[in-house]
Amino acid sequence: MSKIVFIFALGLALLPMKNAHSKNIKVATFNVSMEALNYIEHKRGSNSIVPSNTLTKALQQNNAQIKNIAEIIQRVNPDIILLNEFDFSDNNLQSKHSALKDFLDNYLAKSQQGQAPQKYPYFYQGPVNTGVNSGFDLDGNGIKGQLPGDGFGFGYFPGHFAMAILSKYPIDIKNIRTFQHFKWADMPNALQPIDEKTNQSWFKDNAWSSLRLSSKSHWDVPITVNNKTLHILASHPTPPVFDGPEDRNGKRNHDEIRFWHDYISDNNNGYIYDDNGQKGGLTQSSPFIILGDLNASNVDGDAINTGIDALLNHDKINDVMPSSDGGKKHSKNNTNAQHHTAYWRMRADYVLPSKQGFKYVNSGVFWPLENEPTFRLIKDRTASSDHRLVWVELELTN
Repeated sequence: MSKIVFIFALGLALLPMKNAHSKNIKVATFNVSMEALNYIEHKRGSNSIVPSNTLTKALQQNNAQIKNIAEIIQRVNPDIILLNEFDFSDNNLQSKHSALKDFLDNYLAKSQQGQAPQKYPYFYQGPVNTGVNSGFDLDGNGIKGQLPGDGFGFGYFPGHFAMAILSKYPIDIKNIRTFQHFKWADMPNALQPIDEKTNQSWFKDNAWSSLRLSSKSHWDVPITVNNKTLHILASHPTPPVFDGPEDRNGKRNHDEIRFWHDYISDNNNGYIYDDNGQKGGLTQSSPFIILGDLNASNVDGDAINTGIDALLNHDKINDVMPSSDGGKKHSKNNTNAQHHTAYWRMRADYVLPSKQGFKYVNSGVFWPLENEPTFRLIKDRTASSDHRLVWVELELTN
């Protein structure tokens, strides 16, 4: 966690707490696709320069797509929300006109199409591995240190495809744990990619021992709700595609998801260390909610589904399986369609509360039917995002 993030978020914690007497909270995740490639004409995988301030410029142009994203959030009105694919830049954060603050002040805090403005006085956005040059040849093209493929996470600049947490409740900044630098090789029984031609490690030299597990980061963010602490466990594992027979992205996706499985388990998490050197997983009795675009399904898609299946069936997790009629109609021949969260017909985005500390109230996926007025917000992949906002409403219990 950078010093800049700590100071900025700590200042926000002086604001008053929201809903002091409410027993229910609504928690959401939304891959908003607010990343640089979405606002410029650029071919994925090319090596040309992508400006890190692209999102900042788009936000300053009263962007129609971003207004639709804000309207969706206003309509659902979550108390806590994780935004995936929201670019981060240390340089932007030093300014009061950072991209995230522009989104908060100029979009969410202003009514979109008559919806009630929403204010999130607390937020956290830390550094991620995307676009951080590894110096190695990670993508196997014979060139070392060439972005985007040789970043610790795929990205054209540091902070590309990043994430942010917005909250109406205070964030316990001092006790945030981040796992950006945790090494993949330090996970017991890690699924190390193997070059099928040589039967040796796909990652040459000492790249394997240096490679970080998180393609973005893993965050444990404590939030105080009615004098109780709940842990938001946020991440965005790499898509399990865009690789070759070695399946380096598929295996990384599996192990990024497995990290949370081990982290919340009572055993098998002693190997975990955070960016401050603290070891171990989550305290056994702590209530938590796993959030994020996990890029995996246990019934659809190309992921090694044993990872996501083990997480969904963990004895501490209550997978309430949010659904929508819009998703069901979009993939009418798929028996899992009502639970889909992405345009390409898969459940990719998750809100997974612990059984401990919560009672289930309601849930949903924001996916209107074609005959509904709000369908304009998701009518195609450019209206807002190619993902759908997923939410779960919970009652806090003793």
